[in-house]
Amino acid sequence: MADVNRGNRPLSPHLQIYRPQLTSITSILTRITGNALIVASILIVWWFLAAATGPDYFAVADGVLRSWFGKLVFFGSVWAVWYHFLAGIRHLIYDSGRGLDIETAEKLGWTCIIGSVLLTVITFVIL
Repeated sequence: MADVNRGNRPLSPHLQIYRPQLTSITSILTRITGNALIVASILIVWWFLAAATGPDYFAVADGVLRSWFGKLVFFGSVWAVWYHFLAGIRHLIYDSGRGLDIETAEKLGWTCIIGSVLLTVITFVIL
């Protein structure tokens, strides 16, 4: 039997030498924005249910959504929608078999990040 010293080895050596890449970060960010949009959707549904329930309960929900916290959530949600949209287009490009080389994949990643910020600013300028 092999002499294996299990006590002195790290559990995940790849985590010590792995350097996050733009493509992995943007992929993880796509998942995070998708889940964050669920939270924003729940707040919107809560606001609608409060409106249907009565004026007192609606005042509470409306006060939360109009507070700095609500504005921050919705600002982040607008960015998340744009980012998730652009990342979806990026994945459609990947699914067609294009853009899979490292240089193009990084360009598409930066396009998602910069494009989502620009589209968010444009959205708030228009509104």
